[in-house]
Amino acid sequence: MELKEDPIRVLLADDQALVRGALAALLNLEPDICVVAQAGDGSEVAALAAEHRVQVALLDIQMPIMDGLEAAAILRQRMPECKVLMVTTFDRPGYLRAAFDAGASGFLVKDTPSAALADAVRQVHAGGRVVDPSLAAQSLMGGSNPLTEREREVLSQAQSGAPVAQIAAAMHLSVGTVRNHLSNAIGKTGAANRIEAAHAAHEQGWI
Repeated sequence: MELKEDPIRVLLADDQALVRGALAALLNLEPDICVVAQAGDGSEVAALAAEHRVQVALLDIQMPIMDGLEAAAILRQRMPECKVLMVTTFDRPGYLRAAFDAGASGFLVKDTPSAALADAVRQVHAGGRVVDPSLAAQSLMGGSNPLTEREREVLSQAQSGAPVAQIAAAMHLSVGTVRNHLSNAIGKTGAANRIEAAHAAHEQGWI
């Protein structure tokens, strides 16, 4: 008599309880998948994954306290055998690159059909990679993130509309240095000003 394999042990991390519950209910309908842990933010992921011997972690990107990208990077260090599948509302090419840089094995948007989501769990568990097809095409067309780390930091500060002097004080930089970083970022994004540059970079997932 052939013995059945144990179901794939899955963790879900999403700050929206309704979304998390819906995903868990859908995945638990699959005979070979079992959601064994749930987290409301990224800071809980590593401990829960270890406690429940999680094999595949489904992480949202934007969560409070710690986002999914940081949680994925910590998981890669502490539990490299645990595969990560990013499932997010934010279908931005920059996020796709950042997710794989953090150690993810897959990237899907939340409107993915439940059957495709279950198949993605199986694929990453087996050592494969899964990428939402439309997002993969956008990523190839979009090119890599052109911004330096400092430019990303300055633009992140500029999103709120803060004046240059305030950004400089917050980052412990001179006003002139901040202006140079902003000017470079504006040129790279093709924007007219720093607010537009910050918006464009955010839309691409670069900040």
